[in-house]
Amino acid sequence: MRAADTEILMVPGLYDSAPEHWQSRWQAKLSTARRVTQRDFGNPKRAAWEETIAREVLASARPVVIVAHSLGVIGALHAAQRVGDKIAGAFLVAPPSEAAIRELPVVDSAFLPVPRARLPFPAAMVGSSDDPYADLLFTRHLARDIGAQFIDAGASGHINVDSGHGPWPEGSLAFANFMAKL
Repeated sequence: MRAADTEILMVPGLYDSAPEHWQSRWQAKLSTARRVTQRDFGNPKRAAWEETIAREVLASARPVVIVAHSLGVIGALHAAQRVGDKIAGAFLVAPPSEAAIRELPVVDSAFLPVPRARLPFPAAMVGSSDDPYADLLFTRHLARDIGAQFIDAGASGHINVDSGHGPWPEGSLAFANFMAKL
């Protein structure tokens, strides 16, 4: 599937994605990409995040491909339980573990447990061996449970600006390969 034939929904995590973040850069380069803007990126509530993601999926006129990062992955997994039949694919990057979510007081505990139902659409999940918010085993198991292809990003931190992933060319290549298989 070509990116131009889809609606790419960028689903950022906690505190949104800064302009230098790979999600923001990809959004600027992909003509059919748009950001899912949450009402409150700094005090995330599961019901509101899930509703916003579901509403954006349902408002899309073309096949939807979700590109989610961090807590956005967990929000997208919750929304997929409601609107998964309207999603063509998902590229999921650096989901936080349940332990990490519990340790973040600003994050609504209703995000837990992390949904592990098999997705009704193709997905790829990228994890890092030194992500401070999830160990690689958690990410591998989550990918297996939801039926996603697992992509090992090596020692890449949380795959965000702080870990040196502004442009993230390896991610762009992995996303292009994912899109080519849809």
